[in-house]
Amino acid sequence: MIATIVPAVLATIVALIALWPTNVPEAPAESGAPKRAYGQVLKVVEQTCEAAPEPGLPGAFTKGPCGTVTVRVEEGPGAGQTVETELPRGAGAPRVDVDDNVVLLQLGDAIEGATGYTIVDHQRGRPMIWLLALAAAVIIAFGRWRGLSALAGLAVSFAVLLLFVIPAILSGASPLLVAIVGAATIMFAVLYLTHGLNVHTSVAILGTLASLVLTGVLAAVFTAFTELTGIAGEDSAFLAVSQGNVDMRGLLLAGIIIGSLGVLDDVTVTQASTVAELARTPMPRIQLYRAATRIGRAHVASAVNTIVLAYAGASLPLLLLIAAGNQKVVELLTSEYLAQEIVRSAVGTIGLVASVPITTALATLVATSARSRDPYPPTFSDR
Repeated sequence: MIATIVPAVLATIVALIALWPTNVPEAPAESGAPKRAYGQVLKVVEQTCEAAPEPGLPGAFTKGPCGTVTVRVEEGPGAGQTVETELPRGAGAPRVDVDDNVVLLQLGDAIEGATGYTIVDHQRGRPMIWLLALAAAVIIAFGRWRGLSALAGLAVSFAVLLLFVIPAILSGASPLLVAIVGAATIMFAVLYLTHGLNVHTSVAILGTLASLVLTGVLAAVFTAFTELTGIAGEDSAFLAVSQGNVDMRGLLLAGIIIGSLGVLDDVTVTQASTVAELARTPMPRIQLYRAATRIGRAHVASAVNTIVLAYAGASLPLLLLIAAGNQKVVELLTSEYLAQEIVRSAVGTIGLVASVPITTALATLVATSARSRDPYPPTFSDR
């Protein structure tokens, strides 16, 4: 384990230092862009809407109540003023009531020198903080020190993504190389921090590394084979135009690798721990491997179903739009957007399935080797 893990850790540290972003381009200042302000609703006055929608606009854009809203601006442009704006209308428009904290956009100079505002969203900072605090309390209450270390690992993951991965890609580095180094950094830090510095954690790391390599190779091959560009929606198209130094196909590969890591470490840690527990009962190596693999099959089957359901839930509006359209199914499935998601899911699934036999074989080898060297060895999980 030491001969394998230590060089990998050192290589990751060297690559992290070499790729650390130093010249991240700053976002250009947009002088004409609307500015955000934050305020509290003081008064809402509803009025009777026109019978017919405005000419040239679909009914969805004029759906909702009509009237005015009085808002006291507490932060941003016009702070301290009381302004009046139209009641938000249309599909997806925020519904406001008295005492709601809202986000406004300053639209510029209106009639008679007054500044126009429009309500675009609610302020959600406080309820989200309470929700995150509740989630953290539940994790710590159940997991105790292990739960606290899991939260620390989550903080490390966000720190690596926000401080290294995203700035490095924006600075022009290869997204694929940055993703590999970032994923390795997250894997080493989070797994050892959460599960401890022991043999079965090291086995899980080796299994994750091997599966990530397989996933990366397959992703590179099939994105090239299917001629994916990495530009499928408005967000990716805008990024390609505004940040011309970003390799969009490499960004697609980077997303596949980082997304696969979150599922792989769950499976590999479970398999390493399973072998550790089964090794307490003396059994031949092949029997130990088969028993752990049977457990791994059940875990993988549920994990694959979870991946599909999670994607379907997140993409439900898109699926409804597809069902309401008149395009052929083959045309839809082979379009850039859906083809990316199919390649992402298929490659990730192959890597997930491969992680079970790889990690199980490594864990079985380590457990039986330790048992054969000592007639009265401590359990595998205690090492």
